[in-house]
Amino acid sequence: MKFLKSILDITSKAFLISSVPITSWSSSEPNIIFPKVVTFILLCFGLFLFGVGESILVVSQNGVTPWTVLAEGIAKKINIGVGLSTFIVSCIVLIFWLPLKLKPGLGTIMNIIIIALTMGGIIPIIGSLNKLIDPIFLSFLGTILVGFGSGIYLIANLGPGTRDGLMTGISKKYRKPISLVRCCIEFFVVFLGWLLGGTFGIGTIIFAIFIGPFVSISLKLIPMLKR
Repeated sequence: MKFLKSILDITSKAFLISSVPITSWSSSEPNIIFPKVVTFILLCFGLFLFGVGESILVVSQNGVTPWTVLAEGIAKKINIGVGLSTFIVSCIVLIFWLPLKLKPGLGTIMNIIIIALTMGGIIPIIGSLNKLIDPIFLSFLGTILVGFGSGIYLIANLGPGTRDGLMTGISKKYRKPISLVRCCIEFFVVFLGWLLGGTFGIGTIIFAIFIGPFVSISLKLIPMLKR
């Protein structure tokens, strides 16, 4: 009972987190070009985990992530590839960083590189995974991995990815819980992408609902690992 009570206590407190915690391995400044080795390794691991989660969501064939729904919608409207559309979306999101006074860092750049390489390498390997494992389970698993991968690289404090930067920036500026901000952003992106002609499925809804809570739980649990 004490263990269950502790878990419930940690979970409830996690949903109230409105800023990214700092640990002994976090970078002292987000714009450092040459961080501590352990910080850089954990940054890369978090981004790799994020990429694995994204890959699982793709191969589940149960619905893509909200931002991919938006990218598909834009791609259909202006007749370009989803890859180029994703790049355009990232650039637009970076513009929204300006009023939030955010600056891209090493983590922002590594986010683009590592996640793309991870997905490119893993998706062909696990392409038939949905034939062996229930797609709903894969949707949850992928969302959990993306959530915890996000938590690790955010705590590394080397600059968030474009979307996570928007999430933490809004959370800090308006003093709202990260879980609430993330859920609101994901739902807005899905709705806009759907209006533009993007496609989504049950997995997209699962991701939109649970990514905020999973990120918040990871931000609460990860700093406790070295206690």
